[in-house]
Formats: sequence, C-alpha cells, structure tokens
Amino acid sequence: MGRPKYFTPNEVSRHNCLNDLWVSYLGEVYDLTPLLKENKGNVSLKPIIESAGKDISHWFNQKSKDIRTHIDPMTGCKKYYIPNGRLLHVPPPYPRTDWATDFGCPWWKDNQYYIGKLSAKTRYIRIINTLTSQEQTIEVCSEENMMEILERYLKYNAHAASYTWKYNSVNLDMSQTLAENGVEDEDEEFYTLHMDRDRWTPAIHLYFNDDLTEL
Repeated sequence: MGRPKYFTPNEVSRHNCLNDLWVSYLGEVYDLTPLLKENKGNVSLKPIIESAGKDISHWFNQKSKDIRTHIDPMTGCKKYYIPNGRLLHVPPPYPRTDWATDFGCPWWKDNQYYIGKLSAKTRYIRIINTLTSQEQTIEVCSEENMMEILERYLKYNAHAASYTWKYNSVNLDMSQTLAENGVEDEDEEFYTLHMDRDRWTPAIHLYFNDDLTEL
C-alpha cells in the first residue's frame, strides 16, 4: 500500500448527507455511502446517519477496535453498548430468530469503506504568490508533505508546481512536512502565552519559475 491520504476534521464534516456520508473513528476516515445504499431502509442505520460527518471513536473499544461492550447488571451477560440505538451488524441483546448472521464482515471492520487517515493535528498556513501578490490561508494536515499541501493549493493556482516554495527565503523540500522543513507548529506556545495564533500564521512564499507546469 502507498502513502495514505490525510483528511482534516473539517473535510470529513462536509460529507454529511445520505448521498455522501463520511465518518471517522480510531484515527481513520471511512466513506459509508455505499453501506447506506446496500442497506437502504434498514432502521439500524439511524445512528450512522445521525453521526454523518462526525467522529464516532467513542463507539469503540480502543484496544479491540470493536464496538464497546458492557455487562448487563440484571443478567450478567455481555452486551454491546449502543446508547444511540440499535446499530447495523450488532446482534440483538437477546436470542432472536429474525436476525440474519450472513452479512459477513461487520461494517466497522470492512476495509472497503476506508479512504484515509484523520489528521491528529491540523495547521493553518498562509501561501503568498509573489508574482501576483495573492494570498490564501489554508488548513493542512501536519502529517502531509509539501507536495500534498501543494495539491491542496491547486484549486487556487493550477500552476502551483511552476513555483519555488520558500519559507524565510529558504527553499522547501517538497518531500518533507512543514515541521521537517523548519516551519514549527507553535500553537501550544501561543496558547500558553495567551497569544492569538491567527495573527502569527506562518507564511510560505511562492516564486515563479517560468515553466507553466500544470498538475
């Protein structure tokens, strides 16, 4: 497998409808739109639909990566913890003859829905085009390298690859992350000092190379 794609929580939150439903859990992002289509009309999809675009890690046991369970104090039996209602592929609390068990892999363990990783920490950077003086502030994943950040910036400038990217007048290594290029994340320090991080967003400067490369 190649390098995973990273997503910000804001990106996940925009996919929040029946025809385009993403969720994140345990640090990964899943597109559950096909699941909804395959099980259209199933009432046990309701908790998923209500959680569209959100992180649902609290549904899971961090170690087993399975739906959380608890011991019923009345029966002493192990049950799935589903406070949001009956969940697709979770067995009923008591034996029943109308529950099909031939669905195969439960959806939360099915890698066909996996599309990438959720960023553990996002950052904002300013990208300044020295040729046109245009400036954009964009949110990026701290795990992304500069080439992946460039791909995010393409919607603002289709010729972004025709520029040399610099920070403090030093060329950036496009195969490395911001931090690896010396663009430190100082959010924690700003918080400690009660400073507004938005007033100190690091700036990346783009210098035109005259080759009109287009990705």
